[in-house]
Amino acid sequence: MSTQETFAKPKVAIMNAVHDLPVLVARDKGFFKDEGLDIEFVTTPGMAQVTTSHMVKFDSVFDRPLDSVYNDGGIDQYRMCEWGIMKRAVEASCQGLRHRKIVALGASISMFAVVVARDSKYYEQEMLKDKEIAVTPNNGSEFTTLKMMEGFLEPQHVKRTNVGPMLKRLEALRDGKIAAASVMEPWISVAQKWGMRILIESHSTRSEAAGDDLDGKTLARMFRAQARAVKEIEKDPTPYIHYFINETGGLLKPEEFHTWRLLHAPPQPYTRGRFEDTYNWTVKWNMTVPGATYENTVDNRAWE
Repeated sequence: MSTQETFAKPKVAIMNAVHDLPVLVARDKGFFKDEGLDIEFVTTPGMAQVTTSHMVKFDSVFDRPLDSVYNDGGIDQYRMCEWGIMKRAVEASCQGLRHRKIVALGASISMFAVVVARDSKYYEQEMLKDKEIAVTPNNGSEFTTLKMMEGFLEPQHVKRTNVGPMLKRLEALRDGKIAAASVMEPWISVAQKWGMRILIESHSTRSEAAGDDLDGKTLARMFRAQARAVKEIEKDPTPYIHYFINETGGLLKPEEFHTWRLLHAPPQPYTRGRFEDTYNWTVKWNMTVPGATYENTVDNRAWE
């Protein structure tokens, strides 16, 4: 296998296992090295980790840890929810920040759930009209919540609030401080262990983002390694669930984690049709600025 070109050592972000499991498995199994890649893996705080203490803000997406590290050149490639990547790819250029483009539809298709307390009086989505749902603003938690709720409530009646990481949301829900919370695995499993009720669940797709410096051949090798990892995970995810268990700080035992919610597929090109649907949806919810184009936001150089 020929060595990578352009970058001697690409810096790739790792955050929550639900986003990054194929990257973690490809790293652990040596699939990146098999592709001739020497990668530096950079860990950034994630809202699924029990140790996370930072509070994100609705109006300062580029001040968050992962975004700040990327803007300063500390990472070159990362992934998060499809809508969050869309916002960042569109608005970074508008704000004169380090350029990034969507370079693939990602491998992790994570599950989100809107959960309520065990004794909650809310039994269906419509009953959450004008009630606060705890989310991570401008990330998959908020976006997927809107996707789940928009079929039942008018936009002005879907109220979101920010009370911190996933554990803080479940604690606030348990203590009666909020009506509902949006969480992903492993925190859906924690919620079920605590006896909480799930109102609705939905999958949330990932997108891959990269700066202009990473060439198409390097990205293609990264995505081939992830695709190989996907086959391993889909065959049997149990050897890898320790990543999720660790994120709960001991609140879950391996046998309490619901592996059936894990879903992965090989990375693939980000199509014009998908861009138009996703971008128009984010603009409709006033979650990013209008006027972006496919050409300015997406680069499928890994697939050429």
